Order: sequence, then C-alpha cells, then structure tokens
Amino acid sequence: MERAVVTGMGVISPLGQNTGSMWERLIRGESGIQAIEGIDASRLRSRIAGVVTGFDAEGRFGRKDARKMDRFVQFALAAAEEAVADAGLNMEQADRERVGVYVGSGIGGLTTMLEQDGTLRERGPERVSPLLVPMMISNMAAATISIRYGALGPTLSPVTACSIGNTAIGEALRLIRLGLVDIVIAGGAEAAITELSLASFGNATALSTRNEEPALASRPFDEQRDGFVMSEGAGIVVLESLSHAKRRDARIYGEIIGYGASSDAYHMVASHPEGAGAQLAMRHALADAAITPEDVDVISAHATSTGVGDHSEGQAISRLFGERADHIPVTANKSMLGHMLGAAGGVEAVALIQSLREGIVPPTANLEKLDASCGLTNVPNQAIKRPLAIGLSNSFGFGGHNAVIVAKRYDE
Repeated sequence: MERAVVTGMGVISPLGQNTGSMWERLIRGESGIQAIEGIDASRLRSRIAGVVTGFDAEGRFGRKDARKMDRFVQFALAAAEEAVADAGLNMEQADRERVGVYVGSGIGGLTTMLEQDGTLRERGPERVSPLLVPMMISNMAAATISIRYGALGPTLSPVTACSIGNTAIGEALRLIRLGLVDIVIAGGAEAAITELSLASFGNATALSTRNEEPALASRPFDEQRDGFVMSEGAGIVVLESLSHAKRRDARIYGEIIGYGASSDAYHMVASHPEGAGAQLAMRHALADAAITPEDVDVISAHATSTGVGDHSEGQAISRLFGERADHIPVTANKSMLGHMLGAAGGVEAVALIQSLREGIVPPTANLEKLDASCGLTNVPNQAIKRPLAIGLSNSFGFGGHNAVIVAKRYDE
C-alpha cells in the first residue's frame, strides 16, 4: 500500500496570502478579523469578518480570466499555484493521467449569483452573464485547477459543509493508497462574505456580535464566546505517493497517515451534544492510521467559537482520549483565522503540518477563561514548543458531517 506525503502547500487567508505569512502570524497569535469593508454591513448583527484584503486577481490571472472566475475559484487557483510551485512539480514531465484534483467549496459562487440576480432585476434577462452557472457551481474550483495543470486524473468537489478540506485530503489519501494516482491537489476554498449570508447566520444567532473588538471576537472554548466569525480563503496541499516523491527527489513536509469520517445523524445544524459523531470519526482516523490515543501529540480542533459546537467537540475528545485529554495540547486556529467554512480544513491541515515540522503549537487566542464543560487542555494565548510527531485535525460541518485526518512528521 502506497504512503501519502505532503510535498507542497498553498494558502490564501486573512492572515496572509501565502503559507509562510499565515504561519508566522498564526504562531504569534495575531488576528485576521476586522470590520467588514466593501459591503454595507450597517444593518447586520455581526459586522466583522476574516476578510482577505489586497487580493489582486487581475494581477495574478489577467483581467479576462479573472472576470470568468468567482472569488472562491480565484482563491482556490491561487493557493493551488503556490502549492504546485512549492512542490516543485513540472506537469510537463508528470504522467498527467495520474494527477487528480480534489478541491471543494461549501457555498460556491454565492457572490456571482447575487450579482447576476441584481443584474437580472435592474437591467433585464438579456444582460445576465452566460457564464453565471459555470462561475457559481461548487465544482468549478477543482475544474479550474484541473484545466490549469492539464490534470487528467480523478477530479472531485466534495460538499461536506465545513469539513470539506479534510474530506478532500482524506479521500485523496485513499486514492494514493490504492495506487490509482501519483499526485492529488487537495483542499477547499470559500468566499461567501455577503450581506445575505451574514444576515442568515446572524439571524440564527451563530455569529459573534463583538463588533467593537474584532480581534477579540473569535474565542473558542472561552466562557465568553458568543458565536463564530465568518471568514474566507483557501487551503491546498499537494499529496503525493512516497515512491513518486522519492523518484523525483521532492522535499517532503509531512505524511498523512489516517482518515476517518462519520455522520452525527442528529440535526441539520446542531452538533450531537455528546460529540458522538465526532468521536466516531476520530476513532476511525486513529484506527486507519494504526495508532492509539497515546500516540497523538497535538490536536487541531474544529472549535468554531460556538457554545454548542465547542462543548460537543470537547466532550468527544475527552471521551475518546480519557485521562490523556488532560495532557494533549488542543489548539484552535479559528481564534485568529475566523471560520473559513469550506476552506477551513485545508488551511488547518497546512498549519498542522507546519506544527509537526517545527515543533510549535499555535495558541488559541482570546482564551481568557476556559469553559470547564469542554474538558480540555488548551494552549491559551501563546504558542508552545515541544517535540511533535503525530497530530489530529478535526473538521465538522452542518448536516452532521465529520472528517478527521491524522498527520505525521516525516522522518526518513
């Protein structure tokens, strides 16, 4: 059975438009949350978000091509370009029939849909773009990356809400293990910060309303948390079979050794109160990696900063890891990045690989008083250094989708 290693990483995020910038700011505990600009947020309950600022799509792709892509596709392609370049891949030399693309989006081209709906209402049907549908459908991130690189292998756009990144990486792991491909470009992208989506999440009382203190708003596991902060971006990794990576003498960042998925089978939006589905996915991931809870050195939590969600995940970790849960650092990247929805898993996978490589656990920012009901040993406000070999990354989504990956530091 082939092993799957990470040879390239790419990130577009509120903390930076490349992996290095994001990682440096993440371990410093900096926040990417700010007051919303560019749309009228004055009527909204929550007027803050994790916005990618200064993203120059036309400068990256040219005006003509940029105008054919929704913002989520632009993010996905930009992150994929960084990851492929980082991996040192030359697609002209690769067997492109054995290169796959597994990249998803939870909401897809919502911005394009709203803009074109406005065009229809204000200017009439003859002015609606003929590219509306291909620009808004969620599979277009994967399709655009496939077209960009001539990747002829399996191309898939998983839609598992906020667990998409881990679903994509986990399913890519399975492809590589089966020997069906040599390379998979995998991850997720999202760009859905609109008045409509913010209004809906706000009316569901899911968003933080700490509008006067944006940097303090996302506070996973803290007693004073009041909801998540919506964010945008993309996180992409290049997964490669170990044998293929070695043949081309590639730099290897880390290894994906396990994947587990499950369903809560409980509620449309609420997590199972005892974290039953999350616990099952983690248990499957550990079994798939052929390890035990005692082998895990760090956990990257889904931890969105909602009361129900954080409690559910804390219960799942505590039940699965038992006394060990008191000794494993559990970090929550969303305290600084916000909740990137379908992009979250991909970006957090990159952060976990970096943690294992450098022996640094990013902090959970804004953790002033740990909610004891979550029952976790957290990493409050300051990064910690320690030897790390194996890490677990959790991603959960609306509808009860749970996806967990296990990463390992690569040692030859």
